[in-house]
Amino acid sequence: MATLCPAWGPADPSLPSQWLSLLLLLLWLGPLATPGMEDAAFPHLGESSQLPPRACPPRCSCPRADTVDCNGLDLRVFPDNITRAAQHLSLQNNQLQELPYNELSRLSSLRTLNLHNNLISSEGLPDEAFESLTQLQHIYMAQNKLSVAPQFLPRSLRVADLAANQMMEIFPLTFGEKPALRSVYLHNNQLNNAGLPPDAFHGSEAIATLSLSSNRLSYLPPSLPPSLERLHLQNNLISKVPRGALSRQTQLRELYLQHNQLTDNGLDATTFSKLHSLEYLDLSHNQLATVPAGLPQTLAVLHLGRNRIRRVEAARLRRVRGLRYLLLQHNELGSSGLPTGVLRPLQGLHTLHLYGNGLDRVPLALPRRLHTLVLPHNRVAALGARDLASTPGLAELNLAYNRLASARVHRQAFHRLRSLRSLDLAGNQLTRLPMGLPTGLRALRLQRNQLRVLEPEPLAGLEQLRELSLAHNRLRVGDIGPGTWHELQALQVLDLSHNELSFVPPDLPQALEEMHLEGNRISHVGPEAFLSTPCLRALFLRANRLHMTSIAAEAFLGLPHLRVVDTAGNPEHVLVRLPPATPRGPQAGGS
Repeated sequence: MATLCPAWGPADPSLPSQWLSLLLLLLWLGPLATPGMEDAAFPHLGESSQLPPRACPPRCSCPRADTVDCNGLDLRVFPDNITRAAQHLSLQNNQLQELPYNELSRLSSLRTLNLHNNLISSEGLPDEAFESLTQLQHIYMAQNKLSVAPQFLPRSLRVADLAANQMMEIFPLTFGEKPALRSVYLHNNQLNNAGLPPDAFHGSEAIATLSLSSNRLSYLPPSLPPSLERLHLQNNLISKVPRGALSRQTQLRELYLQHNQLTDNGLDATTFSKLHSLEYLDLSHNQLATVPAGLPQTLAVLHLGRNRIRRVEAARLRRVRGLRYLLLQHNELGSSGLPTGVLRPLQGLHTLHLYGNGLDRVPLALPRRLHTLVLPHNRVAALGARDLASTPGLAELNLAYNRLASARVHRQAFHRLRSLRSLDLAGNQLTRLPMGLPTGLRALRLQRNQLRVLEPEPLAGLEQLRELSLAHNRLRVGDIGPGTWHELQALQVLDLSHNELSFVPPDLPQALEEMHLEGNRISHVGPEAFLSTPCLRALFLRANRLHMTSIAAEAFLGLPHLRVVDTAGNPEHVLVRLPPATPRGPQAGGS
């Protein structure tokens, strides 16, 4: 009977909550770095009457009667024959240094003006430059040379992007008295508190997004719009949030204060207490020694990584019972940093990050519904029978790079984790596979341990395991017991790289699609090496002891799906003959 090979791909991850994509983006990409072009209203270039050629500036495109697109033409002078009917004008990515008032004043119908990425300075921008643009809704002037903001912007404005300039001063009517204004982007400028007047946003009661990140602010600006929903203040010099500075922002949902100089003295119990809609609070990369007081009960994500927190007090978390993500990585939490049960009231906690602290054991009495526990690079040396008993719903457990030894991992340590899908024990001191692994596991990572033997018993029942990493251990083929792979019926990825294997292990799992054997001592691949793996698609044999004829001509004949054979870094160029059924003919060397 023919073997059915499953679709090639990674194990299905468990579905994250609504905040996971935003959380990962902020963790790995860092602070906001691009202007808010998501609000742009440049029209869809669908079917519409086009301007006659004479009405469109040279080299520009006019796909609609109300649209002029002069993007990226290296223009140094503002075009002088733009139609008065233009509502959408793009001049981004050019070399413009100034905006002539007489040309702009003609374009009274403009709704969108895109000047992003030019060389426009404040000297090249007349005070009355936008006075006649009474219908303008979107203005984009990011990445120019402005040293001060325009003194006047139209009352009709909805989106203003002045990010990535050199601005040191904002005027009262730059953003004030704009009842329709929704989004203001001022990040990556040189604004300090003196450059922001107290009435900078007076009369603009609809602003939902304000980005002031990557400036030189030393304290939270006063008189922020009460309508704010997202406030970006990361990468400043903020050491204090004045009392009452956030008392009116009851609609604020996201607050970003990471990469500042906040200490416990810069916050008080009322700092966040009035933020009745706050869901996301990022205080990472500051100098906090404790969890802030007065956190709002609506909070879903609390990011406190890279501070100096030594102990988490239960009283500080009582109000945030609905918290979904708590990030405490790279703090100074030691053996008494998380007292037993301190996190138990967080009944909805989904993810707990404790990477890079000084914990010597898994925190006890964690919330029962915890889905993901991330605890690598601590000092955990033992796992008892009941250390993880309080989290039966755990789906992902990462204990990589701790101090776990096989003798101190109880055979029932994972017994209650029936929902566990991913277990990472890399970088410990294990000499044997742990016993009692949950049968629902799909990914098991044991690389960089001291494994010297593989036996069938620890892997028994792992019929859903799809990925197994055993790289960088001390395994030899003789150390792999007969029947070790027998029950791994779903295994697709097996990594045995950087061990001490002298040939391809026999009786490999039938569903295997990706096999890593690089960095071993393999000098010969016989015709029977892959008889048990008809689904194999990728084979990595680089940096072994192979010579030109080390791989038998028949070795890959039964592998119709094989597409990658990597034999680079061996003593000689290796002759590789892929199966006749593949689109490629016989090949020599790694592929």
